[in-house]
Amino acid sequence: MSQSKREQVISHLRYVRQELREMHQGVLDDGLLPEPGEIRGVMAQMEALHELLDGKTKNKSKDLE
Repeated sequence: MSQSKREQVISHLRYVRQELREMHQGVLDDGLLPEPGEIRGVMAQMEALHELLDGKTKNKSKDLE
């Protein structure tokens, strides 16, 4: 894996981990589930990370269908 790709992966993982920690802490402290927008944001970051690791874009996978 190239150095810049590795740095991108590390950056995505840090962001996702931080967001998940904050959501978990909110559940523990307040007993409230996170807002749907927060969950969508983390899922979008996870999708971007998956695409980065997989080396594909959404457009390429749609072209195959």
